[in-house]
Amino acid sequence: MSAQAPAIVFDQDAIRRAVNATLTDFLADQSRSAHHRGLPQQAAQALSGFLSSGGKRIRPVLCVAGWQAAGGTGAPGPVIKAAASLEMFHAFALIHDDIIDASDTRRGQPTVHRQVSTEAAILIGDLALVFADDLLHSAGLTPAQLATALPIANTLRADTIYGQYLDISHSGQPTADPDPALAITRYKTAKYTVEGPLLLGAALASIPGSNTCTPTLTSYGIPVGEAFQLRDDLLGVFGNPGDTGKPALDDLREGKATVLMALGLQNATPAQHRTLRRHVGNPRLTHDDADQVRIVLTDTGARTAVEDMIAHRRQSALTTLDTADLPPHITAELRSLAFSATARTT
Repeated sequence: MSAQAPAIVFDQDAIRRAVNATLTDFLADQSRSAHHRGLPQQAAQALSGFLSSGGKRIRPVLCVAGWQAAGGTGAPGPVIKAAASLEMFHAFALIHDDIIDASDTRRGQPTVHRQVSTEAAILIGDLALVFADDLLHSAGLTPAQLATALPIANTLRADTIYGQYLDISHSGQPTADPDPALAITRYKTAKYTVEGPLLLGAALASIPGSNTCTPTLTSYGIPVGEAFQLRDDLLGVFGNPGDTGKPALDDLREGKATVLMALGLQNATPAQHRTLRRHVGNPRLTHDDADQVRIVLTDTGARTAVEDMIAHRRQSALTTLDTADLPPHITAELRSLAFSATARTT
């Protein structure tokens, strides 16, 4: 009797280690290059410190998952470098997002603009965007891979920035209409956190017929990405700062247009409506004020409704996987990621 082939294992930890090593080596090279050219090393060093301060590396992991979903094997160096470019872009987005939100902490540490200055942090974020492009172009991809990957990477980046623009356009005084918040959820987060990385990885596989899995990856990625952001909105109001690494007042002080807030406004009594209007968007919001808002969002059923939306989207993604023609180990991994990305506390 022949021995059964060993099951293929998707090793997230190994991917994270490889991505971290790639980022560390790349930024060390950039720092040395700046030194040799007589340029300040502090920018690359600050970026290195930010990237090493934490992060789930979910986007690089999903990029490698997309690669294997489309028929790629293992996690070769060029794919890891392309995946690492997503984390570098994520650093750009977070650094600028923290400036826009005037956030004091990220991952339990002072934000970049609090460590240096707002002006310097803007430039460090810009540098991260340049480096993301450099990582992708210097990854060692074939011309065919690069030609297929670039439109996906560019769309991912543009959608994220458009989503951020929508976010700031609707901040301050959120409305009872959830549609703007849902659009922000889709473009600012869902496409760039889940769908985009999966599609980028699949594009790198460059195997005839490999693009047949992209509808499946989109059908999975959009609802999981939306649920990821809906969970983030809940954590931004109800989360424990010790777990999230972010203050619990920022979203309320900024008056972010979230589905959670829209549903609260929809279902509020006149007295509850006045409470929300008085406190949400107030830059001097206190912890006691925030507690009053949390009570309203709970009593109106908004918190429960968002939990239901998360569960519905997660189930939609799982149903997609039930009939997906993907490698079994990738189907299993995507199932696991659907839960870890949407039931998280950080």
